[in-house]
This record gives sequence, C-alpha cells and structure tokens, in this order.
Amino acid sequence: MSLRPARRAPSRPDAGGAWRDSPHLWFWLMTGPFLAGLAVFVLVPIGWSVWLSLFDAHNTVTPTRFVGLDNYRDMLADPAFRSSLVTFVVFAAIVVPLTFAGSLALAVLVHGVRRFQAFFRSVFFLPLACSYIAASLIWRGSIFPGVPTGVANAALRAVGAEPVAWLSVVDPPWYWLVLVTLRLWLQLGFYTILFLAALQRVPRHLYEAAALDGASGWTTFARITLPQLRAVSVAVLLLATVNAFQAFDEFYGVMATAQGYPPYARPPLIYLYYVAVGNGQDFGHGGAGGILLTALIAVIALAQGRFTGLFRGRGER
Repeated sequence: MSLRPARRAPSRPDAGGAWRDSPHLWFWLMTGPFLAGLAVFVLVPIGWSVWLSLFDAHNTVTPTRFVGLDNYRDMLADPAFRSSLVTFVVFAAIVVPLTFAGSLALAVLVHGVRRFQAFFRSVFFLPLACSYIAASLIWRGSIFPGVPTGVANAALRAVGAEPVAWLSVVDPPWYWLVLVTLRLWLQLGFYTILFLAALQRVPRHLYEAAALDGASGWTTFARITLPQLRAVSVAVLLLATVNAFQAFDEFYGVMATAQGYPPYARPPLIYLYYVAVGNGQDFGHGGAGGILLTALIAVIALAQGRFTGLFRGRGER
C-alpha cells in the first residue's frame, strides 16, 4: 500500500477575483459606452468642423482646396454674423439676470413654505419635461400669435388696451417679450431646484442667531442667505450664460415662417444653420463661425468666472 499523499487537484483561477482586484476594469466597463459616445458624437464632429473651417468646403465634406484662416476673416467681416452675435449678447443680457433673480426668488418662497413644498417643487420643475419646440409652438400659436389674437391680446382687450402683433412688429420689438418669457418658463424651474438644494444646506443656527439679534428679514437674506449661496449662484450664472448663447430652438420655433427667418432677432446658431445647411451648404464658413462662437462663449464664461471669483484659491477668499 502506497503511503504517498494524495495529489491535490489543480486550483482553478477565481474569475471574479480578477475583477475585484482590478478596479480599472470596472472603470472602463462603466465609462466606456459614455466615452465612446462622447468621442463619436462630440469630439469627432468638433475636430471635423475645425478641419472643414480651414478649407473651401462648398457642398462637400471632403474638400481639397486649403484656404487657411480666410473663412475666419470672412465671418468676422460679415455684417450679418456680427449682427447675430449682438443679438445673442442682448438676449443673454436680458435672460441671465432675470433667470438668476427669478429662480432665487422662487426658491426662497418655496423654501419658506411649510406645507406642500414637494408639490411646488414638482410644479416649477415640470416645464423641463416640455421640449423647446413644443413650447415654442404654444407660445407662438396660443399665447403670442403673430396676429392680434391669442391669450396675451385677450388680456390686453380685457383692460381696454389695443391688441399687438407680437412677432411682426419691429419698433417696438415686442418679439423680445415672447422669446424671453418662453426661455424663462422653460428654465426657471431647473435653477430653482438648484437654489432650493443649496438653501436646505444653510445651517439653521445662523438664522436663529440672527433672530436673537433682532435682524430684519432683508438683513438676514443679505448677510446670511446670499453668502451661503455663493457657490450655487456662480454655477447658475455660468450655466444660464452658456445656455443663453446656445439658444436655437425657441428662436427658430417662434420666429421662422414659411418664407424663411426674418433678418431681425437672428442668433448665430440660426445664421450658421442657414450658411451650412442652406442652399450654399458652405461647411467651411459654417465651421469657422461655429469655432468663433465657441471661443466667444469660452471667453465670456472665463471672464464671468474671474469676476465672480470662481478661480480664486481658498487662501484668497
């Protein structure tokens, strides 16, 4: 009888151990689809636009005649493109302050409500579920139509005022009222939720100390609430500014007609849309205009961040 110990079966590798010991594999598994979509649908089109902007690309996405920076010079010298940039600056100058003040006021009001707070949060957030095109059609067809009818004109007639052709009157430019109210209705809820989340993180003992000191409501708001909301205020200003410069759907949905788009209130994205997708299909100038618009948005965002102290270190505060 053999006294040799029994031979042990070879151990099988633990399949799950490789995943547990390799967190990088989980990282690429979770982020891989997102990164692939980002590369295919964002990075590649941006790179292609930069490449096309350096060529004479009429009716083709595979141009051969290199023109360098001529397309950029042409766009900067184009009065229509410069006018579209002015349109966006005006739109942002109106919408961003109103968005900030309106969303902050709504957040403070909802935060002070003791009952039905969840209901009000849902009501203000609900417009985000509506597409910009659908909201544009409602604003244009029911509330502010281009002829003297609609909800707004009915309200004017009720108080004895004359109806207004909101979208066809250039002097005064009533169409700005339509565009601004539409944008505010669509986005106020999102920023209100951001302010509400920040208000709920303000320490209660600060308000209790202010009440003991006899501080008024406005003093409490200015000395306690606003400083505690600094970070989210900067985020709201940056997001609202970038979103204002990217506006397209509401302008096109409200202002465009069967005859085309009017020459006034034409933002850069709509102008570039007609340049690149119109009859000329000038992808070179369209790409150059898109790059210039992106650079303008980046400069304004950086300047705003610098002005609000976003890039200051902790030691400088």
